[in-house]
Amino acid sequence: MTDLSTFDPNSVGNPNNNIFGLPFSEEESRLVIVPVPWEVTVSYSAGTARAPEHVFKSSLQVDLYDPEVKDGWKQGFYMRPSDKKVLMKSDYLRKEAELYINYIAQGEVVADNKFMCKSLKEINEGSLFLNNWVYEQAKDLLGKGKLVGLLGGDHSTPLGYFKAIAEKYDRFGILQIDAHCDLRKGYEGFKYSHASIMYNALEEIPQLTKLVQVGIRDYCEEEVDYINASNKRVITYFDKDIKERQYEGESWKQVVDEIISHLPGNVFISFDIDGLDPKLCPHTGTPVQGGFETEQVFYLFKKLLASGRKLVGFDLNEVGVSHNEWDENVGARCLFRLCNLLIASNPA
Repeated sequence: MTDLSTFDPNSVGNPNNNIFGLPFSEEESRLVIVPVPWEVTVSYSAGTARAPEHVFKSSLQVDLYDPEVKDGWKQGFYMRPSDKKVLMKSDYLRKEAELYINYIAQGEVVADNKFMCKSLKEINEGSLFLNNWVYEQAKDLLGKGKLVGLLGGDHSTPLGYFKAIAEKYDRFGILQIDAHCDLRKGYEGFKYSHASIMYNALEEIPQLTKLVQVGIRDYCEEEVDYINASNKRVITYFDKDIKERQYEGESWKQVVDEIISHLPGNVFISFDIDGLDPKLCPHTGTPVQGGFETEQVFYLFKKLLASGRKLVGFDLNEVGVSHNEWDENVGARCLFRLCNLLIASNPA
């Protein structure tokens, strides 16, 4: 066990320690964060592949006192170093993806261009590699009895983690906070696009019995058709509908209680930070007006745990990199609260 007798939780975060300035090793920690520096298929703004290292830096400014999960950090939080080979692969394939996206945006036919065919093949193979890499990381940690959080990277990153969770739980649901449905099939030709994460999860993971999406405000007709044809396996709370219900007198608590009622006993939180109001994440990959305040989202998470449901894992994705570290600051604070919630839901 880590000797905390000389550690002052009220002092400045020590950059020589790990995430949030905590003095734990991976072996000593109950919760391990896996950083995934990947953003190959982003279709608007890049930068999120480098979010893990920037969130780590900003985490040193996070106060360790959480009135709802007091001393949760004492059970040990640790973030693994970002894998430089994964980041280099992301950077290389991202350049290819940018050329490819520009090519198809001009109405060109991919089959007519051998280089573009090769690029698409390499990108899809790279994404499959990433899925398997994440799966192995998560499976290893879960096998050691660790609680696991994933820090992206773009929102394509957690599919391998979902699959590792599916090997541990026969049935589970995903509570998705997002501005987007992410239900597109092979968006832009990329099978494992960031815009296809939930489509792929539903198609490849039968143990995923329910997907509840909250805050959606940017989507296409194909995705609406998929939701309507899902036989209520997918329940979507659109941002517009939530706000209209509140304008007409319903409380956020009433909406939250209804959201939670759709979820099974084991729940995974998939948190795309663009589900928040873009004033809180202006450099996220695809910002959309509208969205939540952080306290609205964490009220939902608090009520989820109060309902008796078990939080089995989480991901936090699409945190942007900004000139003044604002996005990273918000991301670090969201990450800390997610860690505390996972600890609280899984008493030692």
